[in-house]
Amino acid sequence: MRLLTIYIIFLLTLLLPIGTMAQDSLYKSKSMPASKMSRVSNDLKKSLEVNDEAQIAKNYERLANEFLNKGDNAKAEEYFKKAITSYTKLKLVEDKTRVTRSLAKVQESQKDYESAIKSYEVAGASAEDKSLEKINANDANRLRSVASPVAQAGYVDSNIELLKKEKKLEEVSAAYVQKAENSLQQKNKEVAIESYNQALAYAKGKPEAIIKINNEIAKVYASDNQFDKAIGINEKLLAEAKTKQDFNTQIKQLQSLSSLYFKKDEPNKAITALKEAFTLALQKGNSAEAKKSLISLTQYYNGKGNNKESLALYDQFLQNFDQLVQSDTTLIDAKTFQVSEDKIRQLEKEKSLKDELITKKNTFNYFLLGSIGLLLLLFLWIVKALFSIKTKNKEIALQSLRREMNPHFIFNSLNSVNQFISENKELEANKYLTSYSNLMRNTMENSNKDFITLDNELEQLKKYLKLEHLRFQDKFDFKISVDPELDPERTMVPNMIIQPHLENAIWHGLRYLDVKGLLQLQVLLIDGKVLIRIEDNGIGLARSQELKTSNQKTHQSRGMSNTKERISLLNELYKRNISFQISEKAFPETGTIVEIVFSLIDK
Repeated sequence: MRLLTIYIIFLLTLLLPIGTMAQDSLYKSKSMPASKMSRVSNDLKKSLEVNDEAQIAKNYERLANEFLNKGDNAKAEEYFKKAITSYTKLKLVEDKTRVTRSLAKVQESQKDYESAIKSYEVAGASAEDKSLEKINANDANRLRSVASPVAQAGYVDSNIELLKKEKKLEEVSAAYVQKAENSLQQKNKEVAIESYNQALAYAKGKPEAIIKINNEIAKVYASDNQFDKAIGINEKLLAEAKTKQDFNTQIKQLQSLSSLYFKKDEPNKAITALKEAFTLALQKGNSAEAKKSLISLTQYYNGKGNNKESLALYDQFLQNFDQLVQSDTTLIDAKTFQVSEDKIRQLEKEKSLKDELITKKNTFNYFLLGSIGLLLLLFLWIVKALFSIKTKNKEIALQSLRREMNPHFIFNSLNSVNQFISENKELEANKYLTSYSNLMRNTMENSNKDFITLDNELEQLKKYLKLEHLRFQDKFDFKISVDPELDPERTMVPNMIIQPHLENAIWHGLRYLDVKGLLQLQVLLIDGKVLIRIEDNGIGLARSQELKTSNQKTHQSRGMSNTKERISLLNELYKRNISFQISEKAFPETGTIVEIVFSLIDK
């Protein structure tokens, strides 16, 4: 008889996989509604085909949760890891944290505590919320204390309070289940049942969790030989399952009742429950539960020596075998997903290749952009260097022009000193030399400056005019006036632009007069611009040109060109819009007018 039982079990083990392999035609049947697992796997395939990383991540997570609900923790772990990879790539920290915590729970359920601890730590480290960081840290520490239920209890209680504050009701329920399990380890069944009841209070709206918790409560009662309480719980769950037409739950509750009746030494009730579970499993196409019930029944009958009853049950199973296999959605789902998973693997490889190509392309593009950027920077540096050199050359040229003293002025100044000495006018010679040296020293001090204050410039011009007046005191007087709206100490003017025109007015206009002339220097503010006006009543431009020697003509030409060059350079370097104009007075008046205009520059 014992050999017969083994033979029957062996046949059942072989037959069910064969039935599974026979489902290809059923897989293609359109009469079967698609299961949730099939829908999720199809969604995943679509998202992989279009390479939508956000949808891929969500579908990996959905698929992992489906495997978790079916109790396939290994598959759930595999797809949670894939979801984490996608969420990491998308830099979605909150989603990554959530899925990493789910991964840790799956690893814990498989007693892979080392991996679970690491996952809890990663989830805590990436959590943006301090409470969530603490919750994950507590779970990691709880697993480190897995050998000490007393130490674990503190971490569980801490998490319960934190989860309540965060209003994570589902996780509060799970934490109370952990507390119940911890209490059972400490052999405190009353606290365990109390904790399970607390878990039930927070599991509202989660029928699967409620059924599981109630079954755990029934097991605690059964372990304490309180069979009636345990049976009462299972009967209540059975009645609710019948009301909801939840056939899988009905089968499992009937099996649980059978086990309790056997322990209570009521075999007749146990066999009745087992037969009901077996029949219902056959009718509803649940081959796994039918096999489980059949094995329990045949073992019982063979143990009692009732081989006839065992063979009858076996015949019943074989007669319904084809129908059972055809209607077993779990087998169809398994085969369907096997085909889908092969497609998913293929699509993942294609996606990996695409991503690799995209990465290489992006790397090349970045390299190309970087190279172009470097070349552009090099070009800009060269342009800047050339511009800097050009600017520096202009500054040097401007400085050179500024330092180019009028040889005629120097020569005549020295002649004047010589004349004073030859005429025994030592006082005048000393006075002239002193003024001349002061003027030259101040001129040299300002020689490196492109702009100086109007106050400084006027001071220099007064010294120069006094020198010339000392030499030609019977030929001209001079007058300097400044617009009261201008602040001489703050207004900046181009350095050494005015002096050459004063010199021209004296040497080429006023010194040829038979009467004493007048040289006027006016500094005016007009429409936000500074106007420097130099006016004399000398012999004028035309008459002066007639009287000049060839050497004097060359000197004046160089003096004018020097001024124009300096104005041009100043405009290029500082964009001050300096303009210069010289004109002769209209008859009957004689003399020249020079006007220099530039934008107002404050110090």
